[in-house]
Amino acid sequence: MFRLVVVWCILLCTQIVIAFGSKTRHFKWEVEYMFGAPDCMEHVVMGINGQFPGPTIRAKAGDTIAIQLTNKLHTEGVVIHWHGIRQLGTPWADGTASISQCAINPGETFLYRFKVDKAGTYFYHGHFGMQRSAGLYGSLIVDVGDGEKEPFHYDGEFNLLLSDWWHQSVHDQEVGLSSKPFRWIGEPQTLLINGRGQYNCSMAAHFSNSSIKQCKFRGNEQCAPQILRVLPNKTYRLRIASTTALASLNLAIGNHKMVVVEADGNYVQPFDVDDMDIYSGESYSVLFTTNQDSSKNYWISVGVRGREPKTPQALSILNYHPTSASKLPLSPPPITPKWNDYNHSKSFSNKIFALMGSPKPPETYQRRIILLNTQNTINGFTKWAINNISLTLPATPYIGSIKFSLKTAFDQKSPPENFSEDYDVMKPPVNPNSTTGNGVYMLGFNTTVDVILQNANALSANVSEIHPWHLHGHDFWMLGYGEGKFSKMDKKKLNLKNPPLRNTAVIFPYGWTALRFVADNPGVWPFHCHIEPHLHMGMGVVFAEGIQHVRNIPNEALACGLTGKTLMKNEGN
Repeated sequence: MFRLVVVWCILLCTQIVIAFGSKTRHFKWEVEYMFGAPDCMEHVVMGINGQFPGPTIRAKAGDTIAIQLTNKLHTEGVVIHWHGIRQLGTPWADGTASISQCAINPGETFLYRFKVDKAGTYFYHGHFGMQRSAGLYGSLIVDVGDGEKEPFHYDGEFNLLLSDWWHQSVHDQEVGLSSKPFRWIGEPQTLLINGRGQYNCSMAAHFSNSSIKQCKFRGNEQCAPQILRVLPNKTYRLRIASTTALASLNLAIGNHKMVVVEADGNYVQPFDVDDMDIYSGESYSVLFTTNQDSSKNYWISVGVRGREPKTPQALSILNYHPTSASKLPLSPPPITPKWNDYNHSKSFSNKIFALMGSPKPPETYQRRIILLNTQNTINGFTKWAINNISLTLPATPYIGSIKFSLKTAFDQKSPPENFSEDYDVMKPPVNPNSTTGNGVYMLGFNTTVDVILQNANALSANVSEIHPWHLHGHDFWMLGYGEGKFSKMDKKKLNLKNPPLRNTAVIFPYGWTALRFVADNPGVWPFHCHIEPHLHMGMGVVFAEGIQHVRNIPNEALACGLTGKTLMKNEGN
């Protein structure tokens, strides 16, 4: 009888853990430089535990992730940002140097411990200097919790992490961006799919079966095209995330339609597409059905959008069973839409709506901040600025300086909340001079905030670039897009009925993008262009909210700058 009771208790406890509990998933990582050949050409890459891209994290909603990260770089600090994870209750684990923590110095170890609260397709990447360009990134997949179901069915899944790759080192890039005169690195040499690409290979540049067979990847598994092996007449989920440093991308599967079902970790109303744009910082899930001729294989193509493409397509192969994976597709890869066909881009973005039953935005806002994106000069150096201020981060992390009221750690004056009404966004700035700053937008806790991203002409005439903006610590409602300068008349264009929840929003050339979020997550959160050179050149702002509610900040997160001195002083008393 006792044995039966014990067995019953074990089964009951197991059920309770499954229904209400969660796991803590432990990892030990070492970040270091290593030699690799992502596109068949050997270069130095940044890896984790000898892997590039870094290891894929897989967890379930409600789990806790605990990563002991050791910096094995010899001469530079490091942090890792968990892109799309809101860090509820753990703002110091967001992985943003000078904002949520001090950079981890060479030889030091920092414990990232946070909960993944919501199922979805995410990723992680370096957020110090330009380490994302160096290859510091990987996938983070959160499955639904036990007992939960996705609102769609599929028989199997694949994960594609997209990136771009330069042969010139990130240190060369950084020096060029900070030089006078400005030296631009140019377009990437290669696009990578799960860290694999083929440089100077006609497979990507000019479709030709005879010349494809001569490509360098033959026999080189490190840069061979990714093979997606499928069974006929099945439905597959394809998770896609873009961690590119520069390129906006378009993805298509030859002869197969896709159904978009998830965007940035949020379910959307399903819709069909032949191809899809994906900007840096975005993630999606699409479903596709293997209903084509199973005696053939098919190309998956990824090409550049939004910039004149000087980088060949990246290609993977959809391999139908029982056809051999070595049998190349007979049809050419899908053609990427013309790089400046923005109507095609907007058509895709305007099809994205929240899944029925998703949370709706508050009907009104308490505060509206309009952010003008401009290219400027400061003492002859080329910079990007927001409302004429180019962001330069302080030595002391904001989370500590605000928490402990260190008034001299950063500019106490709030940045501008708008720009001059007579500014012409269609022309280069009359006065291109700007200034640096590190002030913070202090948001009222639990208030509703609207942000209008306003694009403009760059320094050169007839140039306005795409900018994908990423908000840390929150999802926001994407209320709408528009042309030209935002005005009060545009209020009627905003979608308050079923806007999608996102964490990354694109702003199109010469246009505006409107979003809304609730400042309900205590912490300090950057909001910035996800194009790495643009952020490096000052294209970002910082929000802070509810800092009085932040508790238990690890000393390791604050052991630099003025907070470091404060901790040392307190320990000495």
